[in-house]
Amino acid sequence: MAGWTVNQKRVQRIWRAEGLKVPKRQPKRGRLWLNDGSCIRLRPEHANHVWAYDFVSEKTHDGRTLKLLCVIDEYSHECLAIRVARRMTAHDVLWVLADLFLEYGIPEHIRSDNGPEFVATAVRQWLADLGVQTLFIEPGSPWENGYVESFNSKLRDELLDGEIFYTLKEAQILTADWRRLYNGLRPHSSCGRRPPAPETIVYQGFRLADVAPPSPTKEVAAALT
Repeated sequence: MAGWTVNQKRVQRIWRAEGLKVPKRQPKRGRLWLNDGSCIRLRPEHANHVWAYDFVSEKTHDGRTLKLLCVIDEYSHECLAIRVARRMTAHDVLWVLADLFLEYGIPEHIRSDNGPEFVATAVRQWLADLGVQTLFIEPGSPWENGYVESFNSKLRDELLDGEIFYTLKEAQILTADWRRLYNGLRPHSSCGRRPPAPETIVYQGFRLADVAPPSPTKEVAAALT
């Protein structure tokens, strides 16, 4: 065989001299994989069961930073809010959540990464006081927050990558318009090719013929001819 015959202890000395280390074996974690490749620990079962929120970064034309806080309902796939600002703190997150809780009700769980705005003591304590359980994903594992990561990807592909924002106000208006399109008009494959919050609700069993005007009688038809 080609190569050199080397003593095992010499290999170990060279290994230590170069400062090489064998990476520690990672512990196994039970995970739940979905068909779309996302991984979550708790599957949503009804509206307001599990919400998720995350930040998306963008810039205006002059290079200044924009921060977008996106909040979605994992069950209905509805985008509950996209708050756009130059900077956002834990207290800003509290204000956004407070408005949403008043409008949609209080969710049972809310999922996020370990960003400082989400793990802040004020946010965690406030949510705990309201009975909302926080679900933090493993560090460096964005796939465990698959629903909101998928939403962020659509937001970037359909809006952010195609727009140049010159002002904060312009970014706020355009994202609000896109959110209305996403919730009320854009069909979603996960919702049976329907939008999450359609502007016109079609009830099950509804038929247009049931509410159509009656056909004219023979006398009326003859008078119209």
